[in-house]
Amino acid sequence: MKYPIYILILVFLGSCSQTRNKTAEIKKVGLTDEQLLDSVQYYTFQYFWDGAEPNSGMARERFHVDGVYPQNDKHIVTSGGSGFGLMAILVGIERKFITRGQGLERFEKIVSFLEKADRFHGVWPHWLDGETGKVKPFSQFDDGADLVETAFLVQGLIAVKQYFIDGNEREKQLAADIDKLWREVQWDFHQKDGENVLYWHWSPNYGWKMNFPVKGYNECLMVYVLGAASPTHPVNPAAYHEGWARNGEIVGNNEKYGYTLKLNHNGDIEQGGPLFWAHYSFVGLDPRKLSDKYVNYWEHNVAHTMINRQHCIENPHGYKGYGENCWGLTASYSVPGAGDYFRDTSLPKPTPDSTGVEFGYAAHSPAFDLGVISPTAALSSMPYAPEQVMPVIRHFYEDLGNKLMGQYGFYDAFSQEYNWWPKRYLAIDQGPIVVMIENYRTGLLWGLFMKDEDVRRGLKKLEFSF
Repeated sequence: MKYPIYILILVFLGSCSQTRNKTAEIKKVGLTDEQLLDSVQYYTFQYFWDGAEPNSGMARERFHVDGVYPQNDKHIVTSGGSGFGLMAILVGIERKFITRGQGLERFEKIVSFLEKADRFHGVWPHWLDGETGKVKPFSQFDDGADLVETAFLVQGLIAVKQYFIDGNEREKQLAADIDKLWREVQWDFHQKDGENVLYWHWSPNYGWKMNFPVKGYNECLMVYVLGAASPTHPVNPAAYHEGWARNGEIVGNNEKYGYTLKLNHNGDIEQGGPLFWAHYSFVGLDPRKLSDKYVNYWEHNVAHTMINRQHCIENPHGYKGYGENCWGLTASYSVPGAGDYFRDTSLPKPTPDSTGVEFGYAAHSPAFDLGVISPTAALSSMPYAPEQVMPVIRHFYEDLGNKLMGQYGFYDAFSQEYNWWPKRYLAIDQGPIVVMIENYRTGLLWGLFMKDEDVRRGLKKLEFSF
């Protein structure tokens, strides 16, 4: 395999000690924008390649360079994060980070694992043990089917199927095996008691106890698209319009900083929710010409991105580091104690360990801004605002790289306000970086997912234009 010389230099730097200051050396390479995108994609792709759980080939839920693993979970894999990882591996093939044959072999391992792993009415759980394929409960009552995580996994599987469907006999067999898994997902089962809404969770031990109907607007559009698209267990279109769209109440006209959100976001109508809502369903769904009776999704996602960015520029809380080159609020690791302090400033201001040994997790957004920047927020928004995102990537890489970048790309989150630089990764945040940068550059994953005939029929059933 032949790599550009700058990739070889960066691979060498990445193999050096974590304590070594890489920033000055990276600056000397003098990367162009295209080379910088190559490098970010290469490093981040490695989370799903070199960093994958070895038995299953799936994406680890998390990887902590600092060596601290909550729940002793080095072998716990994530279904949704693995869906994004499948797409990232396709990028790796196209970018020649690996060969087509290497990618095929990894996909075969993953599909074989998924065939044997725990499923509930064809639906995978949020977490699986990568060594045994058994469910790892996400919480006390969340020990069974997770329809949303399954949707993100199936999104990736469909892209892989389309990539290999016209290949050699071995590749066609992989596509057929994926198609069988897709057909076995019982989306309609999650219309509890025939209700016109989908429910997120079902447990073999607790039934519908989680009681979480999936209603918009948030990250879950893909659940309804795939539910409608299923050739074997389809969801009634009324569930989309009455459940997801809440009988039209999803529609709004909310203006902030000169941008208008025409959908009411759950929790923050005016400023929009965390930015992963513009990413997770749109790694496959091509928003550029996508509309339904409620909104034009390209206009909506651009507005969501720009409001999030402008909030960070306006910086109403005065957090250190925020600005045009440092923005992006979404769900990620978070400063321990920052959420409590945000709600009640009479509490002591957090003083976290800069190594990030302690950690929290939060869905950061303009309405819940804790001074934490998550690189995936801006980087995965590359298609929506490339001129605004590219300076962020360069700032992260060149100015903050010695603290922010490791063997699998940029770490999950950081806070200059609290001098908090945890060396940790989450699969569900790393994957969209690789994929959405590629969608900006070539439209690869959008093209694969959108050409699937089942997907196209599902979109038409829901009255989408695309």
